[in-house]
Amino acid sequence: MAFFNFFSKKDKEVLDSGLTKTKTSIFDKISRAISGKSKVDEEILDNIEEALISSDVGVNTTLKIIERLEQRIARDKYVSTEELHSILNQEIVALLAEQPQQNSSFENISSKPYIILVVGVNGVGKTTTIGKLANRFKKAGQKVYLGAADTFRAAAIEQLTVWGQRVDAPVIKHKMGADPASVVFDTLSSAKANDADVIIIDTAGRLHNKVNLMNELTKIRGVITKIYPDIEPEVLLVLDGSTGQNAYEQARQFSQATQVTALAMTKLDGTARGGVVIGISDQMQIPVKYIGLGEGIDDLQVFNREEFVKSLFDNN
Repeated sequence: MAFFNFFSKKDKEVLDSGLTKTKTSIFDKISRAISGKSKVDEEILDNIEEALISSDVGVNTTLKIIERLEQRIARDKYVSTEELHSILNQEIVALLAEQPQQNSSFENISSKPYIILVVGVNGVGKTTTIGKLANRFKKAGQKVYLGAADTFRAAAIEQLTVWGQRVDAPVIKHKMGADPASVVFDTLSSAKANDADVIIIDTAGRLHNKVNLMNELTKIRGVITKIYPDIEPEVLLVLDGSTGQNAYEQARQFSQATQVTALAMTKLDGTARGGVVIGISDQMQIPVKYIGLGEGIDDLQVFNREEFVKSLFDNN
């Protein structure tokens, strides 16, 4: 089934509001860089480089953007400071267009059931993201089941149970310390018997031992293959956008431990480091699929790279 990414007026308002701190930070720095100048020169490019790096776009991705700007200036011969925001918008979108992308929506799912294994360290908003995802899928008319396979923390099971009650989605759970694979088996069995559309599974929130994590996720994948042999699950890594460069390191380590297929960036509203989404999308070659832009139950949306960049660099 094809994916469609409809970006509503409400989504745009949530995005603009959630990125206010990052946009203000970048705008202030760029405004200072171009103050009193009419033409983009080397000094301005140096200041833009500093602004992007300080917004956690990352050094390597920033250098790519600066190189694109330099090529644009050389091609166009003259670029005014008034054009700068528009050109930044265009060149960053063009850069991101070269990266893997999963166009998606909550209304149209890629397979039935759509199985999502959610990974991420404790504190990044993993369980909250699951609850918000369940809410969006439910609102789109999908039948959602949740699996509490993070059995090493009683709080994780309890928190997921609360979210399940809040969004009216069944939560399959065992006692703390139970085998996560057995929780997944019961979740999938129940979901299959009830013809679920979406199955979201919370997995262990730890990374101190990559071998154990890898083994655990391998067992869970084996259970999925047994019950749904033709379905490849999404492995969604949740990252806290406010941690900036630490998010890069978490993405790198989880990618070594398991095959991460998509990213969710949370807490972007509380930081001026929203540029980390651009950097991680470029450097990790893993598509950012969802972004969290607030604490409200509806403040989670499908990542639209064009709208995201426009929100940051459109000076209208």
